[in-house]
Amino acid sequence: MKKLLFYCSIVLLLNGIDVNASSLPSNISHLKSPYDFTVAADGTGNFKTVQEAINAVPDFRKTPTTIFIKNGTYKEKLNLSASKKLVKMIGESVEKTILTYDDWAQRKNSFGEEKGTSGSASFYVYGDGFSAENITFQNTAGPVGQAVALFVAGDKAKFTNCRMLGFQDTLYTYGHGSRQYYYKCYIEGTVDFIFGSSTAVFEECEIFCKKGGYVTASSSPDTSKYGYVFINSKVTGDASDNSFFLGRPWRPFAKAVFINCNLGKMIKAEGWNNWGKESNEKTAFYAEYKSTGSGANPKSRVPWSHQLDETTVKEYTLDMILNGWNPKE
Repeated sequence: MKKLLFYCSIVLLLNGIDVNASSLPSNISHLKSPYDFTVAADGTGNFKTVQEAINAVPDFRKTPTTIFIKNGTYKEKLNLSASKKLVKMIGESVEKTILTYDDWAQRKNSFGEEKGTSGSASFYVYGDGFSAENITFQNTAGPVGQAVALFVAGDKAKFTNCRMLGFQDTLYTYGHGSRQYYYKCYIEGTVDFIFGSSTAVFEECEIFCKKGGYVTASSSPDTSKYGYVFINSKVTGDASDNSFFLGRPWRPFAKAVFINCNLGKMIKAEGWNNWGKESNEKTAFYAEYKSTGSGANPKSRVPWSHQLDETTVKEYTLDMILNGWNPKE
């Protein structure tokens, strides 16, 4: 029995769960949690709220700060400022660790002014080197217009096994020039639910289309070669057949590429939309490579889009897209 308690205590410690040190054998009572901070709504961690843990991170720290978040629904409007660098958040489980809020663009602030799209976000990430694992980012405002669940401005942002839940404008890749990487994530929405000016890679992700709309609304600048790149991902959903475009250009030089992706039947045969401006057709870059599924119709795509070949697809390695940053290290 003592051996069983001994090993159970070690497992609890390694998972960031507090145990009474006095009940442990003297030779292991000095062991500490592998996390810098633990957040638990029930008071069993260092903090009850996520924002308190963020605030406790030293400004401009050069060493990663890890925050373990226990299962729970944390309704907070969160802001990780630019001075909070190299912050890593790890949820206990992606389905039950939920960071959520319910603002939307037309909602009024304390001065009676509309919050706007940027003001609607549930979580703002400005600090460079941010990463998250096993966390759900959510906006529960519903189908009321723009309502951002996650707003990412910092450079080298990485999300692994996370969910982004919302309707219109779910994920705002806001950072001009920032590099973002999403791996095995689930992102859902309706209109323009992945949008912004950042360079972002979505690898082995599920993109879930609700109702009808546009998967992407890139606003990449003319100085950036890469915008959104989806690799080995799948576009699914419960939207009606032929009700979704893969993208439309929020700004003239929008860029989105789908490589080896499975596209569902909700994707329109023409694939891409020019947002009502023929001039966008000359500046935007939309492309696919070996799309599969009922939504893959290369011969029916708009003539101003592209199909990559064995040579041009070689320009889409992680190293090239993310300009030397390897998020897998």
